[in-house]
Amino acid sequence: RLEPDDVHEDDAGGRLARAVAGQGVRIDGPAFSRYNLVATHKGLLRVDSEALLSLNLLPGVAIFTLEDRVAVLPGKIVAGVKVSPVAVKEAAIRAAEEIAVVSPVIEVVPFRAMRVGVVSTEGPDWRVRDAFQRSLGRKISWYGGEVIAFREPDQNPEAIARAFTDLADEGADLVLAAGGNTIDPLDPTYLALDQAGADVVRFGAPAHPGSMFWLAYREDLPIFNLASCSMFSKTTIADVVLPWIMTGERVQPETLAALGLGGLLDRGMAHRFPPYGADAVEETGED
Repeated sequence: RLEPDDVHEDDAGGRLARAVAGQGVRIDGPAFSRYNLVATHKGLLRVDSEALLSLNLLPGVAIFTLEDRVAVLPGKIVAGVKVSPVAVKEAAIRAAEEIAVVSPVIEVVPFRAMRVGVVSTEGPDWRVRDAFQRSLGRKISWYGGEVIAFREPDQNPEAIARAFTDLADEGADLVLAAGGNTIDPLDPTYLALDQAGADVVRFGAPAHPGSMFWLAYREDLPIFNLASCSMFSKTTIADVVLPWIMTGERVQPETLAALGLGGLLDRGMAHRFPPYGADAVEETGED
């Protein structure tokens, strides 16, 4: 029997779901008193982990999500919302609504249709070059972007810096630097960043494979490297960071440093990477 200040689990779950659902998310349910939050478009899942913790500390509240900062497809269930008992107190639901109103708790940020330029110093092998261009083109188009130009400058800092600035002048929203010797701080591609007026956010990332990843910005233009291990692979740190940048986010040093938790990108971490090749998914959440 419900008390006057009790809220039935279906009503409570619905209020919680509406409170935490941000942009790019629809609410399905209830099914067995659980509401699912489902992505409505392709994008990057963002979860306010501090708010989520505060919500789940409230009595009876249970909100569970995919990991923050993963790329998701439309139709993907990104979170489940329910209350544990048959009913919870009105005060707990109101407290949850007050927490969630401060900022979006769960949202899917859409990717932007970016114009991407590529500067390659990988070498003259046309078979490698053509395969790389096809592979990268497929990845960028998955985000809705396009590769506008490939540049193959001489392997000296001045020529590479000119390639960076030329692509910026041509309207690139992102520049990828392919090849080079990323373990060498005197690598001409890395030295070219300063000559092009770019500031390095971080050299090296706490992740494997791809620990020699670097990211820089020339004003608002992101430039980052694709080391040899990420030229064709779908499972390096570059493929973890690329979705962030394709939303237009300006990536900070702290964000890259936080990659250390979960940065061992072995076979069990496949869910961390974009589902290239797919454009939608249909999930019921019944299992």
